[in-house]
Amino acid sequence: MTLSGVALRRGGASVLGPLDLRLSPSGTTALMGPNGAGKTTLLRALHGLERPSTGTLSWDWMEHRDQAFVFQRAVMLRRTVRANLELPLILRGVPDARAKAEAMAADLGLTPLLDAPARALSGGETQKLAVARALITQPRALFLDEPTANLDAPTQRLLEGIFARAAEAGTRLFLATHSPAQARRLADDILWVADGMVTGPTPTAAFFADPPAAKKAAVGV
Repeated sequence: MTLSGVALRRGGASVLGPLDLRLSPSGTTALMGPNGAGKTTLLRALHGLERPSTGTLSWDWMEHRDQAFVFQRAVMLRRTVRANLELPLILRGVPDARAKAEAMAADLGLTPLLDAPARALSGGETQKLAVARALITQPRALFLDEPTANLDAPTQRLLEGIFARAAEAGTRLFLATHSPAQARRLADDILWVADGMVTGPTPTAAFFADPPAAKKAAVGV
């Protein structure tokens, strides 16, 4: 993926960029930075949910239909958990949607909830379903916006394990997170976002070994 002079403006004010970045087709990149720095905006821009005001963003190793996005606050369809999992497969004409939905539910501990209304789930259950729904199509790239924020420790560990296995299987991950520990566990490199500008990508070990002074309070080192 290549960003050339990409900038976003809202109401005449600059919110991101201009950025020049080249991102590899494999691995896990964590987006880190203070609140309001532009992490979510960058994540949405990379996925195509935000169109650049200027500049170009191009994918040279995948198509947009091969991507998925997990929002911090997921929106569920007014259907069962099973139907939420089956629908992305049905829309793509994938055979055996029911069996694949059941297998994915089992991976995330959702089997007992398959016939429950998706909008009646708890916060942790909803986030597990959002991740399952995103991964069920085996996306080439997965964008994650604070996917474990406000979840209990067992659910965080479960989801992190799912993310790690997806990365090992070849899914390109972009993870916005406020957690230094999570970035250390999952990320190969870091994009530091502050005031709408981006530094990196920097290998994770190098980033945490000697972060600039302005970053230390934010990353807890």
